[in-house]
Amino acid sequence: MTYDPASANPLAGNPLETRADMSRALLALFDPLLGCFSKGNARVRLNGAAAHFDRAAADLEGFARPLWGLAPLGAGKGDFAHWHRFAEGLANGTDPAHPEYWGTVNGRDQRMVELAALGFALALVPEKIWEPLDARARGNVIAYLKHARQFDYADNNWKFFRIFVDIALDRLGVDFDRSLTRQYLEELEGFYIGEGWYRDGNVRRIDHYIPFAMHFYGLIYSKLVDDDYAKRYRERAVLFARDFRHWFAADGATIPFGRSLTYRFACAGFWSALAFADVEALPWGEVKHLCLQHLRWWRDKPIADRDGVLSIGFGYPNLLMSESYNSAGSPYWALKVFLPLAIAEDHPFWTADEKPPAPAPEVVPQRHPGMVLMQAGGDVVALSSGQENLQMRFGTEKYAKFAYSTRYGFSVESDERAFALAAFDSMLAFSDDGLHYRVRETNEEARLAGDVLYAKWSPFPDVGVETWLVPQAPWHIRLHRIRAGRPLRIAEGGFAIGRRDFELDRLSASEGAAYAIGEADFTGIVDLGSSVKRTGLAQKAQPNTNVIVAKTIVPQLRGQIPAGETILVTAVLALDDPAAVSSAWTKPPKAPDLAALEALVREKGVTVSAIEAPGQMP
Repeated sequence: MTYDPASANPLAGNPLETRADMSRALLALFDPLLGCFSKGNARVRLNGAAAHFDRAAADLEGFARPLWGLAPLGAGKGDFAHWHRFAEGLANGTDPAHPEYWGTVNGRDQRMVELAALGFALALVPEKIWEPLDARARGNVIAYLKHARQFDYADNNWKFFRIFVDIALDRLGVDFDRSLTRQYLEELEGFYIGEGWYRDGNVRRIDHYIPFAMHFYGLIYSKLVDDDYAKRYRERAVLFARDFRHWFAADGATIPFGRSLTYRFACAGFWSALAFADVEALPWGEVKHLCLQHLRWWRDKPIADRDGVLSIGFGYPNLLMSESYNSAGSPYWALKVFLPLAIAEDHPFWTADEKPPAPAPEVVPQRHPGMVLMQAGGDVVALSSGQENLQMRFGTEKYAKFAYSTRYGFSVESDERAFALAAFDSMLAFSDDGLHYRVRETNEEARLAGDVLYAKWSPFPDVGVETWLVPQAPWHIRLHRIRAGRPLRIAEGGFAIGRRDFELDRLSASEGAAYAIGEADFTGIVDLGSSVKRTGLAQKAQPNTNVIVAKTIVPQLRGQIPAGETILVTAVLALDDPAAVSSAWTKPPKAPDLAALEALVREKGVTVSAIEAPGQMP
């Protein structure tokens, strides 16, 4: 039998249907970390790779993040044999005289992030990690927390981290400056857009941080504190659930989009937080199904190293797509999904029979993230107006493609000097030398008109592009009007599908079309009558570029455009059915009328919230 890397996944073989299954999954995820605890238990170092912050902060991350799952387990009276490690580690890590001291917070610091997990655990299970400490250790812990909270936290979901420390201090009976708590609660209000949606700070993007950070922390707050903010957080979560459920496919996959995807099943943390906070935003059977089905989706993915430690990556170990702030301990934010272990087994979340949500409409427009969600076989595709993240590695690929998919994910590029080799899935690329290239990085304008998305962008100073995205499920159409100051080479890609060994995939490339048929999927791209000719290419993408599977094929159309105006009209199809080549693929949609699209956007277009300048929202 060949070794299957997925067998090291701690979720492998777990039915993940009951509270007991979930407890077992949590312990299976935690146990591989035991050998990595330091002698004094304050530090957990999982490998030699680095993040941008110092090693002590990374070791604290490895120590603290498992508490997002372990504290709920303890609160729910679950068995856990290693609380003494966390009590001892907490004492030593906050003791300036101890060799395993975590280091002093002196300004904006990764330690602030991890102290939120400690605050959460101190609030939820003080009997496990606080009460065993002697007076000196308790004094050190309080001094450490109070010192850290006086510094300025990042102007985004980080503001919740100080609030979680404050909740802990309050519960431990400590005197502290409560005006700082109120200040951050009020500043967080400034990120709320409406209809359940936030932005994560003063930025032009809306991603999984809204469910697994803004709502997640708000819902925990609403359970631990009774005030007007708590009431607001609960009401907003109900609104958000109605939209966010459409980001999940029937098989449990969610749309990989944006940064920090290495947190993996934290993407279901929102459903978990609803259970924790007793907020029945959807019928309990649906909330339970969305949570557990997502967790089940991860069971057969090779997401752990051979010893069972979660790797950095998404569908497999992959440093290429990681962020500069991902240390080896970062993936353990995934344990946020285990929040329901805090609630009793007679809670309706646990007693309800799982029930998939009612089938979604074929097309679901969402103004705030600038997406039009549509069904394509078993896949959910999010057509995207494009958002902006110019600070992060591959921020463009994570935020600015034309489409994202629960089944096909997206790819990052491995070489910005390889126009000929690039994946360009769900992107349009321009090159003036056949080597370097530009793609959409940000929008000057982005609008939603009914179920049509419009964006205006510029890859080069002398090139302007207008793009219309039109759902025609299971297809989607892209119409680009390009005004270029000089001739350029162009490449446009469809969706990436898994590639088999021994060249077993069937590839086709001809004038104006390309497709690939894999073991379980079909992917194709076809020209619908552009003003220039384009040639098909079945691109064997560079390895480890796609976030879900390590080897892929992307159908592309490549060609050249002259100076002046060019119209490109493209239809894209990908389905979890190799037989689509003789069915859906033979019936491409008709090219839309450009004048009609312009009129639609002019008359009905509303600006996408994600790209509105913060502070301009109604």
